[in-house]
Amino acid sequence: MNSIFKQNQTWLILIALLSFGLISSQIKAEENSGTRLVLLGTAGGPSIKKARAQPANAVIVNGSVYIVDAGNGVARQMALAGISAKKLRAVFITHNHTDHNADYGTLLLRAWLSGLKTPVDTFGPPPLKKMTNAYMEYMDWEIKLRIRDENRVPLQSLVRANNIEGDGVIYKDENITVTAFEVPHGAAKPSYGFRFDTPDRSIVFSGDTARSDNLIKTAKGADVLVHEVVSIHGVEAIVNRIDPGNDALKRHIIEAHTPTEEVGEVAAAAGVKKLVLNHFVPTGLPAFDNPELWIKGIRKHYQGEVVVGKDLLEID
Repeated sequence: MNSIFKQNQTWLILIALLSFGLISSQIKAEENSGTRLVLLGTAGGPSIKKARAQPANAVIVNGSVYIVDAGNGVARQMALAGISAKKLRAVFITHNHTDHNADYGTLLLRAWLSGLKTPVDTFGPPPLKKMTNAYMEYMDWEIKLRIRDENRVPLQSLVRANNIEGDGVIYKDENITVTAFEVPHGAAKPSYGFRFDTPDRSIVFSGDTARSDNLIKTAKGADVLVHEVVSIHGVEAIVNRIDPGNDALKRHIIEAHTPTEEVGEVAAAAGVKKLVLNHFVPTGLPAFDNPELWIKGIRKHYQGEVVVGKDLLEID
């Protein structure tokens, strides 16, 4: 009897282990399927902040990773979000302000140093190709050393940089189609937003922009609109903190960004299903930490779902 009991017990353990393996495989397969959107950094502006990281977003489709903007610390934010740099497929830069491209080169280098061995396509306004080559030259000593000393694939052979030259489809693979569209952002010309169409979701990134009819047209019917936002009442406070009396800075912030009420108008006119607020100006001032302050102006025009973004938030 003891022998039969032990035999049955062994079979039960084997069945349990097999079942656990199947369940684990199913969970892993589910994690690597469909579309995910993660806000990596949600602070607006180039000054150093401790409340939020600089602008960066991750779109993950069937396990492949696509990054929109690469502000300072983007690689660290990816690690905190559990996003593998080895799965990086493409990087999209909306414009060449440093809060959006400061760690563009660093992201590519650190992904490579973390095991990236497959090509990465990158896109941004000119002079992105020149900037890419300049970064490779800047880090040439270490890159050559790592190739020679650690038998790595040459980084330059993996990075395929592209200047965006106007509106239209700029990238397409088995997971996504990415459409670029120009938006007004003061003197930072050209600046772009991006529309991502995947098998199960459409996501639009406004980039940094004033109210834009081109954005409204391109975002029509999208599942998610990730839009920058500025509080006019907060501009005076942030200028006084960074550079008191700088009227040019104040004018740039107001004219080159979109106030809350106008963000609501854009979302309503585009008929998007969900609005995600991002790139907050101001950032880090206690008076503006209340999500309702950001939503209040939006509700005057848009009645759909509104998400007040924060770093490392995954959007359902």
